[in-house]
Amino acid sequence: MKIVVIGAGEVGYHIAKSLYLENDLVIIDEDEDACLRVDELDVQVIQGNGANAAILEKVLIGADLLVAVSGDDEINIVSCMAAKLIKQSSTNFKTMARVSNPDYIDRPVAKRTQVGIDVMVCPELALASEVAEILSIPSAIDSESFADGKVKMMEFVVKDNSSIAGKHLRDIDLLDCCIVSALFRGSQLIIPHGEDMIQAGDHIVIIGKADAMKDISSFFGGINKSRSRVMIIGGGVVGFYLAQLLENTRLNVKIIEKGRQRSEMIADNLQKALVLRGDGSDLDLLKEEDVGEMDVVISVTDSDEKNLLCSLMAKQLGAKKVIVRADHFDYVPLFEMVGVDRAVSPREATVNEVLKLSMGTGIEALTTIEGEKAEIIEYTVSRKSKVAGKLLKDVNFPDDSLVSMVVHGGVTIIPRGNYRIREGDHLLIFSLPRAHQAVEKLFK
Repeated sequence: MKIVVIGAGEVGYHIAKSLYLENDLVIIDEDEDACLRVDELDVQVIQGNGANAAILEKVLIGADLLVAVSGDDEINIVSCMAAKLIKQSSTNFKTMARVSNPDYIDRPVAKRTQVGIDVMVCPELALASEVAEILSIPSAIDSESFADGKVKMMEFVVKDNSSIAGKHLRDIDLLDCCIVSALFRGSQLIIPHGEDMIQAGDHIVIIGKADAMKDISSFFGGINKSRSRVMIIGGGVVGFYLAQLLENTRLNVKIIEKGRQRSEMIADNLQKALVLRGDGSDLDLLKEEDVGEMDVVISVTDSDEKNLLCSLMAKQLGAKKVIVRADHFDYVPLFEMVGVDRAVSPREATVNEVLKLSMGTGIEALTTIEGEKAEIIEYTVSRKSKVAGKLLKDVNFPDDSLVSMVVHGGVTIIPRGNYRIREGDHLLIFSLPRAHQAVEKLFK
């Protein structure tokens, strides 16, 4: 594909790095340093305003997709609108805009086709939704839903005292509607087989029927959800939206927000949460508010360094689990190395949506795991798909991929070799990044 990316900042650079080997990329940014950084890749770089119609007219010739991910919401929106007008004769041309202002969007991903935007993404709302999903299963460190909520992926850490530590996979008494899709052991990724032994410290990825995952979490211990205490440090877009998502749960929520007007606004709009005005990095305040008694502390200010400091102080004082916002991709593994239970990046949602658009039709959802070491992709089988009508065992899936789950007619199935793939089936495929092109070809 020919893809035009507006914005060469952290997100734009990461998108370019993910896509430049397999696509023809054009990157536009006004900042000279950002242009020099992305110019290290094999892409065309233009220094200029991405909303400039004269520039867009030139670069959009033959383009399939425009992705606007600059730090300015208005530039992103105008770029998409202008691109749609320029390419109005092209029915297959797509646009995507990243926005942060909740005035433009009220959910993580939306369509705004009436103004020329096929996909609009708010990374902050996506991050808040991801954290709320993790909190729904207290012992999990990651969670994603697929197939309209019928299937869930959960990632757990195997504790020393876990009942499954030291057991072979074949000896784990999982429910019939759940399957272990991957093991992460340090930097090693293992696509599991029955003889693989689970060790303490392993990260284990399980995919299964949504209503069964609550029972699975009992293997990994964790927190009593009915009386969980949660502290949110930072009342910005992420913190406020997260608190709103938790309003209808039984979680006991405290929010610490430094700004007076912001803290008053949050307090006025929330019924259950206790809002405290103060600095989340103030050790005396954390002690006074019993941070050591918290089941989960979530630090989501707009400073990566402050988030790390707050979380490590909370952990040192006794908090059971800490979750941290990390705007820089490179910080995610580093934060988890120094003791953070889960580092989450708001930029992941944007990158995942771009990857989904760049991989063509049939993809319903795509999520990356463990810093993009692996992907889970949801495909819908069309009549033209190469896999349609075939037995699973007769499909030549790449070695680095695994069909974990099928949803057929609303029924969730763990498929065996004799399962016949049918039109309309939703297939959830666990895949290493290097295999996704080969997997994609099977669904065309």
